[in-house]
Amino acid sequence: MVIPTYNRKPILEKCLKVLEHQVFDPSQIAGYEVVVVDDGSTDKTVEWLHSAAEFPHVRVFQQDHQGAAAARNLGVEKAAGDTIIFIDSDLVVTEIFLQSHAEKLLEGARSLGHDRLFTYGRVINTCNFADPTSEPFKVTDYSQAFFATGNVAIARTWLIQAGLFDTQFQLYGWEDLELGVRLKNLGLQLLKCPDAVGYHWHPPFSLTQIPKLIDQEIQRGKMGVLFYQKHPTWNVRLMIQMTWLHRVLWGILSLGGLLNERTLAPLLQWLIDQGKPQLALELARIFLNWYNVQGVYQAYREMKHS
Repeated sequence: MVIPTYNRKPILEKCLKVLEHQVFDPSQIAGYEVVVVDDGSTDKTVEWLHSAAEFPHVRVFQQDHQGAAAARNLGVEKAAGDTIIFIDSDLVVTEIFLQSHAEKLLEGARSLGHDRLFTYGRVINTCNFADPTSEPFKVTDYSQAFFATGNVAIARTWLIQAGLFDTQFQLYGWEDLELGVRLKNLGLQLLKCPDAVGYHWHPPFSLTQIPKLIDQEIQRGKMGVLFYQKHPTWNVRLMIQMTWLHRVLWGILSLGGLLNERTLAPLLQWLIDQGKPQLALELARIFLNWYNVQGVYQAYREMKHS
């Protein structure tokens, strides 16, 4: 298992505790290890991990802050096993997580008659830090992503053959889906593994998070254009929201940008005060997506003039 992390010590501790108590068949899973790659954390994550005796399966590696793509590549390089499971360091899984992926990989190879496959588990978003696994699956948790590293298991050989993650993706977003395009070109098939459940924790939405969320959407726009440069297809344009449809959709929904972090702030705060931070976040996505589309087209113009 490979886990990149950056300044997430509290939730990483919950993540690793569950990974130490996995229930699995040793005849199917041998040499289980958890490779944690610290991407230049400043919250003493590495010092804590080196002093924590309760994580015997964990091996820790460090790099300067280079982004998740480089961290995952280092994790694959250092991992001893022939199967890699990627999860994020803010994911808390169930006790049968590992076994569920293993069984699906074996079952898939038997039913398909080949091993050009990988498994993709279910990710449920939650802001419940005390008991993240109590969160039910919601419509907003549904994903159509082909290869998303929040919860995926794949043979190491296919990662190497595809060329691993592109470390040009140093900002937020798209490095995993870009690798997914290359894996699909190699003929790999996605097998859903709903029993391998991971609960993706994030703090309850507050107005103080908005500047960071806006910055992430602008970064996602820039990385989306890099994605399109590498794979200039209509499908990628749809994924990164670089179409007239997305410009019109988010332009209308945001009233051309008039519904933004300033004008919606009172309503968002009211929803938060009513105990509905998730609903407030979904409403905020109106202007967040507008920033994303603006970021995509700004980066595209800069690319054409460079």
